[in-house]
Amino acid sequence: MRSRREDYSESTRSALVDSAVKLFTKRGYAGTSLDEIARRARVTKGALYHHFSGKQALFEAAFDAVESRVYGRLDKILRGDEPPWDRALRGLREFISSCLDPAYQRIAVHEAPVVMGWQRWREAEDRYSFGLIRSSLQDLIDAGEVDSVPVEVTSRLLFGALSSAATEIASSSEPEKVGAQIEEVIVHLLHQVRRR
Repeated sequence: MRSRREDYSESTRSALVDSAVKLFTKRGYAGTSLDEIARRARVTKGALYHHFSGKQALFEAAFDAVESRVYGRLDKILRGDEPPWDRALRGLREFISSCLDPAYQRIAVHEAPVVMGWQRWREAEDRYSFGLIRSSLQDLIDAGEVDSVPVEVTSRLLFGALSSAATEIASSSEPEKVGAQIEEVIVHLLHQVRRR
C-alpha cells in the first residue's frame, strides 16, 4: 500500500510536469519561468524544488512526458496483431500525426536539442524512437516483407529520415500538408523495397 504522502507527492510532480508541458509548448523554454509553472500547477516554488533541481530538470521531465506519450502509442501499434507490413505503415502514420502535435513540435523537436544539448537529446531520442524502428525493421525482415539488410545501419538511416521529417513538419507553416507529403513519399519508398 502506498501512503497518502506518496500519492500527494506523485500528484504534485505530475501537476508540475503537466504545467511545464503546457507552458513550454506555449512560450518555449526561454519564455517560461519556474514561478509561472508553480503557479499554474497550484504549488509553491519550494514544492517545485523538492521535485526538480531547476528549470532544465523540469524541462527534461516535460520532454520525457511528451516522448512517452508518443512512444506508448507507437509501441502499441508495432506490437499489435496485424501483419508486420500493416503495423509499420500504421506506425508511420501515427508518428506523422504525433509530429502535428504542438507540444511534440515545440518541446521534442525545436527546444530539446538546444536545452538538453545535441548529444544528450540524441541519446534520449535513441531511447524512445530508435528501438521501435529497429524492431519494426527486424519484424519486416523476419516476415519476408523486405530483403535482409544490415539492421543497425538501415535503422539509423530510417531514424535519420524520420527525424528530418519531424523537423520539416514542425518548421512548416503548413504542417498538415507537409505531413501528408512526407507520408506519401515514405510509403512510396517502402513499397519500392517490399518484396513482391
